[in-house]
Amino acid sequence: MTVAIGTTAPDFTLPASNGTTFSLSEFEGKNIVLYFYPKDMTPGCTTQACDFRDLHEDFSGLDTVVLGISPDPLARHDKFIAKHDLPFLLLSDENQEAASKYEVWKLKKNFGKEYMGIERSTFIIDKKGKLIKEYRKVKVKEHAAEVKQYIEENLS
Repeated sequence: MTVAIGTTAPDFTLPASNGTTFSLSEFEGKNIVLYFYPKDMTPGCTTQACDFRDLHEDFSGLDTVVLGISPDPLARHDKFIAKHDLPFLLLSDENQEAASKYEVWKLKKNFGKEYMGIERSTFIIDKKGKLIKEYRKVKVKEHAAEVKQYIEENLS
């Protein structure tokens, strides 16, 4: 299955940081910012999460839910949320169920080593569950503000 702009966003069910099991389809009727990131507590991922945190009220005002997904287990998500006071759900994708559906589980290279991991990516899903925008190979600086601006201009 290929994820494509204009098609229904692939649904998935994952454990969430609030102790529930979360399905994407539960948020139909709201805009969704679905962002995939490699690892809790790392510098880039912390900056990204804190940028989304700092704009959380703005996103809420735009009837938009922010969801972060990484392969980290829930216990690590809990520490990350507590340390940085994150007001949105983090989902645990330890088996890459969602990452595979959104084609963000990729072969990566770092210091000459190859390994499988998350390609930092963000998807915007409209209130009807359609994928309307994707950002691949995201650079963290200003990204949350760029996402907010896109939603303001296209979905509000």
